[in-house]
Amino acid sequence: MKFYAVVAASPTSLESHKIAERIEQRILNSNPVMEAFGNACTLRNNNSSRFGKFIQLQLNSAQQMTGAAVQTYLLEKTRVTCQASSERNFHIFYQICKGASVDERLQWHLPEGASFSWLPNPERTLEEDCFQVTREAMLHLGIDIPTQNNIFQVLAGLLHLGNIWFADSKDEAQSCQLMDDAKCENKDGGLCISFGHTPREQGSIRTSASLLQLPEDPLLETLQIRTIRAGRQQQVFQKPCSRAECDTRRDCLAKLVYARLFDWLVSVINSSICADPDSWTTFIGLLDVYGFESFPSNSLEQLCINYANEKLQQHFVAHYLRAQQEEYAVEGLDWSFVNYQDNQACLDLIEGSPISICSLINEECRLNRPSSAAQLQTRIESTLAGSPCLGHNKLSREPSFIVVHYAGPVQYHTAGLVEKNKDPVPPELTRLLQQSQDPLLKVLFPMDPEEKSQEEPSGQSRAPVLTVVSKFKASLEQLLQVLHSTTPHYIRCIKPNSQGQAHTFLQEEVLSQLEACGLVETIHISAAGFPIRIPHQNFVERYELLRRLCTRTSPGSHSPSPDEGHSEWSPHTKGATLQPLLQDILHTLPALTQAAATPGDPAEATPVPVHCGRTKVFMTDSMLELLECGRAQVLEQCACCIQGSWRRHRHRKQERQRQAATLIQAAIRSWLARKHIQRMHAAATAIKRTWQKWRIRMAFLASKELDGVQEKHVSQVPLPLGSLLLPQAQTSLLEAIIRLWPLGLVLANAAVGVRGFQRKLVVWACLQLPMGNPSSYAVQTAQEQAGVTSIRALPQGSIKFHCRKSPLPYADICPEPSLHSVTGFNQILLERHSLGHM
Repeated sequence: MKFYAVVAASPTSLESHKIAERIEQRILNSNPVMEAFGNACTLRNNNSSRFGKFIQLQLNSAQQMTGAAVQTYLLEKTRVTCQASSERNFHIFYQICKGASVDERLQWHLPEGASFSWLPNPERTLEEDCFQVTREAMLHLGIDIPTQNNIFQVLAGLLHLGNIWFADSKDEAQSCQLMDDAKCENKDGGLCISFGHTPREQGSIRTSASLLQLPEDPLLETLQIRTIRAGRQQQVFQKPCSRAECDTRRDCLAKLVYARLFDWLVSVINSSICADPDSWTTFIGLLDVYGFESFPSNSLEQLCINYANEKLQQHFVAHYLRAQQEEYAVEGLDWSFVNYQDNQACLDLIEGSPISICSLINEECRLNRPSSAAQLQTRIESTLAGSPCLGHNKLSREPSFIVVHYAGPVQYHTAGLVEKNKDPVPPELTRLLQQSQDPLLKVLFPMDPEEKSQEEPSGQSRAPVLTVVSKFKASLEQLLQVLHSTTPHYIRCIKPNSQGQAHTFLQEEVLSQLEACGLVETIHISAAGFPIRIPHQNFVERYELLRRLCTRTSPGSHSPSPDEGHSEWSPHTKGATLQPLLQDILHTLPALTQAAATPGDPAEATPVPVHCGRTKVFMTDSMLELLECGRAQVLEQCACCIQGSWRRHRHRKQERQRQAATLIQAAIRSWLARKHIQRMHAAATAIKRTWQKWRIRMAFLASKELDGVQEKHVSQVPLPLGSLLLPQAQTSLLEAIIRLWPLGLVLANAAVGVRGFQRKLVVWACLQLPMGNPSSYAVQTAQEQAGVTSIRALPQGSIKFHCRKSPLPYADICPEPSLHSVTGFNQILLERHSLGHM
């Protein structure tokens, strides 16, 4: 409504824009008022609409909003006096008790903590219990503060009227007396709490009469005594009512006042927003009706509500079928929903002619006899036994019957069904309310002269009784006539859970709502036709891959395009270009059907019908699954091809990497080997050079030492006669020592490895002595010589060299001592002699 009020307003006409804003604001303000007086908390909804509402947004020839109108259907006025378990009364009663000020409570006799039998579950607090919002909305609708206070005073009087209870009379000729407020029992077996501030002589009857501005005695007498007119002379008789009849008359009084008040509020709203009939030509209608209901205990209200939903469902189905058929005709398809069955059988059961449930209930109302629930059940079951939508619960203890609706079976109890349909209003109750001094009640119940003249009609001119079912059926027919003249659009409201919790989705509750909204029937209708409709462009873009299958299975059946294998379509592709491609794709369907068919089931091989319209392709869900399966198969083949190519590429790449790594490793190993050999060669050269230097040095030192000893010995000691050969032998020995001196030292240190004869052979080989008697080459030490003698000896005795000083300055150092050696590398034995022997 806000959107349309903005876009439909003329930018050049400021006055029309203000009118649209005013109407929009008043319609929006009417919503809190209508919800407060017409909505209540039920088992499944905290703000359930207990009446039907149809709003007309009236538009002129320029499509500008000029006014609006509100029409209501079947207010559940029985909720004022009777509420199911865990349910509440209308919101307005709780708003008054919780939101009124202290002065207003005192004025309306609503003290804190007061208990009312018609106000169950007052401890529950809902967001709809906002009294101030309702007051502000009523003020914007033109209902001033005094009128509002008058309305709330009347509602408070109805609450006190519900606390009036009667006791059984011992004598039928005597009227029932009032129960004491402190001891009265309500319908649920609980006790009504009496008000401590109210004097005992002022009970609920006095408080209610004061708030409704009715005389107390006539009010009590009207509730206790029934007036009967009988005979041709229309003689008046008064008969005391039983306790049940007193309660019924009390409830009837409250329902009558509340229904008249609700209708008056609707008329006030219409008077403030409705435009002149000549000022508008078209309208936008908003229909907000009660949904399908099925409670543990269902009565006439639920039967009427479900009957209305059946009619609206039939209208929806007819509109949906008509829209589908029109679309098929536009697309060039010659097909109709010949196999679909609507809910006409259920409607015939409820409203059919000449005999139906409604006709039987109305007939019971016209008969001048007491109605029996069991008798009504028997009549319905026996008369309508042939209906497929009628059932019976054999396990039910109470008289009832079952109607199979489109949303599921519902069991209706026959007890009280006829009385609710009659909705009798005793004339004395209307006359009593006409005597009220309350300004609002005077408006609701005016004194009509025509009514006065018709108070005593003759028995022959008595008009037929207009029942609740008849009124509702007539208003529903008018509504359907309006709907048939418009183009309907449907909005379905689905609640994920009944607790109002966020992020909570209860599948069972949602499924039941889908069934109650008729969406399951819509699915059945779609399944009966072609629910899948894809434009040609989208169909070709998605299923062009199937042409690969046709190429592989039946070559030559089509002419593949050069760009086969990929699709690049512009949004302006012409239909002439798409038609060959569509035919190529459709040629693959027999192959797909044959591939998906079971070998032993030839029925599966029958191709599912597919129709190619002018702009769309029509098919069933099974054919869509078949196409998707074929598309998945082609994609799987493409994926396998891509995966094989990728694996081959990856394998080749890994092989090239392995070869490159092998070549790099070989080059590195070669380089490392060359570096190692170069380092070893350099180290060996350094060791060889150092060894040669050391050997030359040792040879030089040994030569120098031996030369000094020889010169000294020759000069100091005279040679014997046979000493001519000594210099030659001595020279050979010195040459051997100079050449193999280090090797001899090494072999001499080998105390463990070389022993005995082997040791001597090594020494001989080192000294290069001729093989012979070893004793002939023994070298003896000349102990007669003076000075210090240096002896190089082995651990077990060896050759002794007699020198003046040691040829090796560092011969007593062992770089790596062996664990098994007894002596050092070369043990030096020094023998000191006295200087006198020198």
